[in-house]
Amino acid sequence: MAVMVLGSFSLLHIHNHFPPIHKHYITSSSSSSSSNTPKSQKNLLTRRRTIAFGPILFVAVASSLTHLAIAQQQQEEDPLEQEEDRVVQLFQEASPSVVFIKDLEIVRSPKTTSDDVNLIEDENAKVEGTGSGFIWDKFGHIVTNYHVVAKLAADGSGIHRCKIYLADTIGNGFYREGKIVGVDPAYDLAVLKVNVEGIELKPVAVGTSQNLHVGQSCFAIGNPYGYENTLTTGVVSGLGREIPSPNGRAIRGAIQTDADINAGNSGGPLIDSYGHVIGVNTATFTRKGTGVSSGVNFAIPIDTIVRIVPYLIVYGTSYKDRF
Repeated sequence: MAVMVLGSFSLLHIHNHFPPIHKHYITSSSSSSSSNTPKSQKNLLTRRRTIAFGPILFVAVASSLTHLAIAQQQQEEDPLEQEEDRVVQLFQEASPSVVFIKDLEIVRSPKTTSDDVNLIEDENAKVEGTGSGFIWDKFGHIVTNYHVVAKLAADGSGIHRCKIYLADTIGNGFYREGKIVGVDPAYDLAVLKVNVEGIELKPVAVGTSQNLHVGQSCFAIGNPYGYENTLTTGVVSGLGREIPSPNGRAIRGAIQTDADINAGNSGGPLIDSYGHVIGVNTATFTRKGTGVSSGVNFAIPIDTIVRIVPYLIVYGTSYKDRF
């Protein structure tokens, strides 16, 4: 209704003030036919042109008001909805780089061969444990916690196998057997490798833990209790923590977070608001006698991982133990 009033006012304004201008323009024309046109016809022509401008101005004003309303609506979009959209996009971009790891124990029988029981989960294999990991590079190297694959690393009989579920860059899921490249129990880290010939992977975006601040948002992606691609959210609750490693030593500089890390989350990435990995989810304190997480969770900082993982890939063991 307001637009209609504005349009009528504009039309009336043009009609009252523009005729002399149009009349002067028509009169000053060099055309001989125009100079011979009667005054009444000239006034009629002027009014027709004035009326013709009215709808054009009305459409222009209405269009401008529509764009203004849309822009105002976008500016007034619910901040909560914006935050939700951001987290959804964050998960969609990061989750293809996260893998699901199963530790299988092979139960051999006289009729089965090593090829028969390679990665089959039936009466010939049972799941000993599950965990998470993430794609380190396009060559198929996977980073996870040592305690996720500890049985495989210590296995001398060949009854343990590692089955890894992952996805390519376009989201097609598949699985491969994972082979241990190197482990570092002192930092609870391990590197696996899968054969990805002909398949393109999406490695994680590596960040830094040097400039973290208590209170900033963080997100844990993993496979708790066997449920694949699970996201939990929280904040960095503390920095420079000390947690025990599988070999009894202390891991210093750990990140404390209230983002839930449950059984199966171990080895998965802790990421920041930009989707960069800032740590490896490793441990949680549980309530005594219950096994239930207390909400106090820890991750190994990415700066430590960046220092250790390349040496595990090249040498198969941690840098400090090479000599």
